[in-house]
Amino acid sequence: MFGNNSRGVNAYAKVGLETGVSAASPHKLIVMLYDGALAAIATASVQMGAGNIQEKGKAISKAIQIIDNGLRASLDKEVGGEIAANLDALYEYMSSRLLHANINNDQQALEEVRGLLADLRDTWNQIGGNAGAANKTQPAAFASM
Repeated sequence: MFGNNSRGVNAYAKVGLETGVSAASPHKLIVMLYDGALAAIATASVQMGAGNIQEKGKAISKAIQIIDNGLRASLDKEVGGEIAANLDALYEYMSSRLLHANINNDQQALEEVRGLLADLRDTWNQIGGNAGAANKTQPAAFASM
């Protein structure tokens, strides 16, 4: 009688996400990228366990895109020096491991990347907490967003 409710819910969620992104500090945007990659890996793990190859592939591809086009792209290698170079290499490694996980249905590789991302996210949150709520900047390793 009222049509597809999921369309309305999805539209509302998209507006909420877009509003959150536009209002977020550069620090919060990085946290959102970590959260998105972690959520995609969790979905991939569930889909891998269920034998749903197509959805597993979509979720892993999403995680790789977030890592490569979000986290890696936000690095400022000139200003960030060795830290940015090390993060870039780590992100490249994570993308490679996710590709391996996708091709080989390797849950351990997914878990390895999940653990690395979770550690980085926790560290990133500690940096933000120590910088104070009023500080809207990020370390020099990341380009201005």
